[in-house]
Amino acid sequence: MDTIAGFFSFITTPVSWVIVQFHSLYGAIFGPDTGWAWGLSIVSLVILIRICLIPLFVKQIKATRAMQTLQPEMKKIQERYKSDKQRQSEEMMKLYKETGTNPLSSCLPILAQSPFFFALYHVLNSIASNDTIGVINNRLLESAQKAHIFGAPLASKFTDSSSKVEELGSSLTDVRVVTALMIVLMSLSQFYTQRQLMTKNVDTTVKTPFMQQQKMLMYVFPVMFAVFGINFPVGVLVYWLTTNVWTMGQQMYVIRQNPTPGSKAQAAFLERLHKHVTHAQKTRNRRETNVVKAIVAKGRDRNEYERKFINGLNKAGLAAQADGTIVVSDTATITEDGTPATGGAPKRQQPKRQSKAKRQSAPTTAAGKTDEDAKTSLTKSEDGEDQTEGKDTEPKDALKKDTENKGKSGASGGQPGQGTRSKAKSGQRKGQQRPKHPSKK
Repeated sequence: MDTIAGFFSFITTPVSWVIVQFHSLYGAIFGPDTGWAWGLSIVSLVILIRICLIPLFVKQIKATRAMQTLQPEMKKIQERYKSDKQRQSEEMMKLYKETGTNPLSSCLPILAQSPFFFALYHVLNSIASNDTIGVINNRLLESAQKAHIFGAPLASKFTDSSSKVEELGSSLTDVRVVTALMIVLMSLSQFYTQRQLMTKNVDTTVKTPFMQQQKMLMYVFPVMFAVFGINFPVGVLVYWLTTNVWTMGQQMYVIRQNPTPGSKAQAAFLERLHKHVTHAQKTRNRRETNVVKAIVAKGRDRNEYERKFINGLNKAGLAAQADGTIVVSDTATITEDGTPATGGAPKRQQPKRQSKAKRQSAPTTAAGKTDEDAKTSLTKSEDGEDQTEGKDTEPKDALKKDTENKGKSGASGGQPGQGTRSKAKSGQRKGQQRPKHPSKK
């Protein structure tokens, strides 16, 4: 640890100077030798560092979003090289290189905090060893040694002996209770931060190395804090507990306001957005407008939650436009599959087809009728069935015509029925002809 502390010694002076400046502020309120003055100085140091790291945090979010956009390509690679894990890893690395993404970008804030962490550890370790460091002189060194946080000295550790703890003006029980409680809270806050990232803000439909990395960090970091935390001074535990709480709150804000597409957090976000939009019948700010615009631009590539959001707007009589605005419309302009809906006149209704029994029972016309007698006026009933006029007269006319034909054939002197048979054409059935169905004319 001395080698690491020496390596980060270039930053111990700025860290000690920041702590002294905050101590002078809080010392005027709570007293210079109190644990509140020194403890709040460490908390303020964490807040200042995290504010300075916000650009890195934004870069981390962008890198995470870039990884999410690559998930469809990752899924194709996984399916193509399902049986060859080595080739799968090679293709993944090639994809990262071509798109300029890095799965380790999520670790940037942690890596950037490492110098400050080791510098603070070196400062507190020097206070416990009664050594001046940076801008902390002998007077400030004595004041820091007198400071207690819930009965535990600022520079005490869980592994310190009882004699060393007594020199700092405390008991071993108080030190171990306070340090154990801080270690547990520190580990739980780290675990919860990673867990909400994995369960709420990750698209679980695609398995990627990025997800495996996050899952590993979810279990590794809390164990690391629990194992190494017993060797950290109380002041360092305050530092890590504060930064974990900050990270947890920051992560909750990002998950709520800028969720990952396809995640449970996006489903909850779009549900809230649907309620706001349907109530106000418009987007409330530019951010909501950009969200709607991005969903409309996806078209057929929308995920399940985005399609549900568009369908909900359509049912409420609203339509999402390409520029992200919401308009009131009777017909939706965007359908579920992402194509514009065809508004205007309703589709033409096809007539109802008659059953076979109705077609056979329909009246027919005789072959010898004139055109005017054979025509029937078809009318359309409300239920789509065809009705014919003059159906009672057609059978009688057909029988009358057959009787006249038989009489003429008998008067010619031949045998009965010869006239009819002699007039039969080739390919036509002999004997009395059945009247044809209107549909066969």
